[in-house]
Amino acid sequence: MTPGNNGASTPEDDDPFGYLYADGQANGAQPPSGGYGYPNSVSRVRTVGERPYGQQHATYGQGVAPQQGAPGRPNAHYAAPETYPGGAATTQQPLPGAGGGGRRGPNTKGLLIGAIAVVAAVVIGIGIAMVNSDGEDDNAGGEASPAPTVTESGDPTPSKSSSAASEEDLPATDAKTVLLGGGASTASDIKGAKADGGFYVTGFNAVGASLTWNVNGIPETGKYTLYVGYGVPGKDANATLTVNGTPASTPVDMKNWAKAAEGDYEKGWTRTYNYIQLNKGSNTIKISCEQGNQCDANLDQLWLAKGWVK
Repeated sequence: MTPGNNGASTPEDDDPFGYLYADGQANGAQPPSGGYGYPNSVSRVRTVGERPYGQQHATYGQGVAPQQGAPGRPNAHYAAPETYPGGAATTQQPLPGAGGGGRRGPNTKGLLIGAIAVVAAVVIGIGIAMVNSDGEDDNAGGEASPAPTVTESGDPTPSKSSSAASEEDLPATDAKTVLLGGGASTASDIKGAKADGGFYVTGFNAVGASLTWNVNGIPETGKYTLYVGYGVPGKDANATLTVNGTPASTPVDMKNWAKAAEGDYEKGWTRTYNYIQLNKGSNTIKISCEQGNQCDANLDQLWLAKGWVK
């Protein structure tokens, strides 16, 4: 096949640049002037800028009026295929997650259950922390005080506290219930006595003066501590102790533990103790002023404690 014999009438054989070659020029090829370089060629080429925007191709011999585009709308020169005569109908594809058998959306029920589980876990954790925080605060402010230590000693204690009914509910007595002898009597004019009504045994500073306590209700035979409440006038005193008819080797030591000034009975109230042995049931305890004793003291209470304690 040679240029010009059968290619000028078929578009696929057009050569828009035929005028550049000798054989094309021999076959009458001319520079383009609205068409390809061959005579009677199919018009495929337009000059740049020749077709203004807003125009559309004519279809099937019908012209389409130019449309002016508007801001925010599709370009006027475009028309969907279904708008042309004979164009195919448009079918709308269902969105994902829509009904009609399409793909299902996210499992919102599962997400809701998961969120509830997370919230529950957080609440439980906070509760545990608060319980622990509360527990730590109680331990910090409520530690038990260490138990007091007891040092056993035969010496009298200077403690002023005395309550006859406070020692394990063992028998107790006071100046009004003991048996007095040897000139001893009761009085209540000196303040500070712990006995009921402020009574105390006075007139004890004489040989032979005594008080006797008949004790009943001792639960068992064994060791007991006898406490004696007394007051001295700023100086030490002592007396003889006899239990069940047997004198004790240790006197009732009534020192001036209160540090009262000499002659001041009111400031001299305190207590002392002696270790004794008692029998189950009834016993007799006697405190007396014997030869060799310094008995210038007033006595108001006597009480017992189980064991040898202070």
